[in-house]
Amino acid sequence: MQNIGSTILRVVLGIIFAVHGFQKFQGGIGFTADYFDVIGIPGFMAYIVAIIELVGGIAIILGLGTRIFGALLTITMVVAIFTAKLSVGFIGANGLAGYELDLALAAMALYFALAGASSYSIDAKLFDKE
Repeated sequence: MQNIGSTILRVVLGIIFAVHGFQKFQGGIGFTADYFDVIGIPGFMAYIVAIIELVGGIAIILGLGTRIFGALLTITMVVAIFTAKLSVGFIGANGLAGYELDLALAAMALYFALAGASSYSIDAKLFDKE
């Protein structure tokens, strides 16, 4: 049952990140780059974050490179919390989202960085994990 629960969590997490990464490109990555500049992050980092979210999300869904992408996504969320969300608070204010979702996503990504994928994954098939 733990493998099933871990797999469900991994797939949902991957979908969330893949959709967020895709949305950054679909909405015009320039807007995200401009926002990064406004909050003090170099605009080119928007491309890196969007790629990590899109590719990392797809990889997490498949269970491919789970520990690596889990770590990258954890770092992405921690940076997002401290640069964009912390000042708004845990729940948010004035129509702005707080960092509660980012914290939950960081915790889930950290779980996969530490534990790896379940036996229902490409990682398990490649590295013969039972």
